[in-house]
Amino acid sequence: MEYQQIKYEVEDRILTITFNRPEQMNTYNFVLHNEIVDALDRADDDDNIRAIIITGAGKAFCAGMDLSEKGSSFDASVVPIEDYRDGGGMLALRMYKCKKPIIAAINGAAVGVGCTMTLPADVRIASTKAKMGIVFVRRGVLIDACSSWFLSKVLGIGRALEWALTGRVFTAQEAYEGGLLNYVVEPEELLPKAREIAREIAENTAPVSVAITRQLIWTMAGTEHPMQSHRIESKGFHWAGQQPDVVEGIMAFLEKRKPNYSMSVKDGMPPFYPWMEEPPFKE
Repeated sequence: MEYQQIKYEVEDRILTITFNRPEQMNTYNFVLHNEIVDALDRADDDDNIRAIIITGAGKAFCAGMDLSEKGSSFDASVVPIEDYRDGGGMLALRMYKCKKPIIAAINGAAVGVGCTMTLPADVRIASTKAKMGIVFVRRGVLIDACSSWFLSKVLGIGRALEWALTGRVFTAQEAYEGGLLNYVVEPEELLPKAREIAREIAENTAPVSVAITRQLIWTMAGTEHPMQSHRIESKGFHWAGQQPDVVEGIMAFLEKRKPNYSMSVKDGMPPFYPWMEEPPFKE
């Protein structure tokens, strides 16, 4: 796919996806949606990519849905209710399934879907100039992007309800204090901080271990009993112990050097993966 509304840049095994509609405040439409999903598909298939940063060009991260384009707004009347799937939700599910860690580098306004799309990211960093808001009730619509599931996992139910029911816009500092952000930094420090975290992953961790660990933490967040987590972790631990990456990891530690892991996320996942395609995780 030739991208029109995003930039796709790989450096030092880190992919940076940049929303590139600065004149439109990087508002969300079908083209942008399809390009982001395609970029995530490409990243999962590329073993050279170890981590993903998502950010925005210009003053905004993503200022919500593009209401100026026909077919890009909330009008889904041409689709039967049983068949309709919201675009933000499809993106959130794609991010949720991603095999690579995702870092949201929120450079400016992130409201509506621009905020809820960051919830499936593993790390969220914002500029001090960023503002965020789950503003749907102020537009007469409902929350999207699976945020009725993600919000309470990330924030706790009390904060999730307050922000979703008031629909107010809040500062990056309040988002940090409320648990939505891992870090708040000055604008010039935003991408360097995101790349610092991404390099920590790229240079020191086993890619297959990272992919499985990411999925374990996300998929087990909603299970009813820790035994469900214990069973799948036990399979994973047993399987990983027989793989070449564990030998390399131990030898690198003993020899006091950086590891050189050889296993492939594209082709080397365990036979019990993807467990999230079975009940109760199946869409």
